[in-house]
Order: sequence, then structure tokens, then C-alpha cells
Amino acid sequence: MNMEMLRARWEGLRPREQAMVAAAAAAVAAALVWLVALGPAVSTLRGAEEQRRALDTQLQHMRSLQVQAQALQSQPKLGYDEALRLLEQSVRQRLGATARMVVVGERVNITLTGTAPDALAQWLTQARVNARALPSEARLYRNPGGLWEGTLVLTLPPR
Repeated sequence: MNMEMLRARWEGLRPREQAMVAAAAAAVAAALVWLVALGPAVSTLRGAEEQRRALDTQLQHMRSLQVQAQALQSQPKLGYDEALRLLEQSVRQRLGATARMVVVGERVNITLTGTAPDALAQWLTQARVNARALPSEARLYRNPGGLWEGTLVLTLPPR
């Protein structure tokens, strides 16, 4: 249909029908404006406060990690022998009989058998901070009792 046909058809409508068609067109236009422009903006605005809180929490976590990293960087360098001694001590204290340690050069293999999750988490932190041992491999799984089994490979500072 071209414009002339539409105009002729429009003029053929009664004033009441013209008003109804105009109202329907206005309603469709308003719905399109809402769906395209206003709806997404209102939805974003509604979720903005929750998203800001989540980002603030994430920022606080990142800042605490930054402080930890700066504290680790400011610690004096640790030699291989001292790192190994501290690692052996931490294995005995935190993991006890649930871990076996084998040293191969700068790599240390830790075999876990029935290690409690809290003990493992505390030991990993202590090994990283005190002995500067970095995990390089992990093959761990939880047994049916919820305890950790498997092997960890840590890298010590070079000799």
C-alpha cells in the first residue's frame, strides 16, 4: 500500500474509528518506547544498588589480597635450607600423620591420606607465608568421610 491509499482509507473512517486507530497506534508506540528505551534502563537502575554492593565486597577482597601480597613482597628472601626446614616443621605441626613428604630438588611431594579440610587450609597458608613454598600441582579429592586424599607438589625457593 502506498501513502495515497492509506490516506484515502484514513479519510474513509468515521471520526470515532479514527480516534480508536490513533489511540491504538499511540499505545503501540508507547509500548515500543518502553520496551526499547525505558524498560532496560529501569531494570538496570533497579539492580544497580545490589550490583554496587557486590562490587564493593569484591573491591574489599581485592584490597585485602593486595595487602597480603605487599606483606609477602616485603619479607626478606628465604634460602632453600631454611624454607625446607620451615616446611617440614609445618607438615609435622599442621598435618601430622596424615601427610608424607618427599623432597626432590626444589620440588616437594606431599601425599595426603585423610587430611581434615581446616588443617589443609591452615597448612597451605603457613607453607606459603613462612616457607615461601608455592603449589605447582595438585591432585586432590575428598573421600566419603569429607577428608582430603591425594598429592600436592610444592616448589621451594631456589638453592
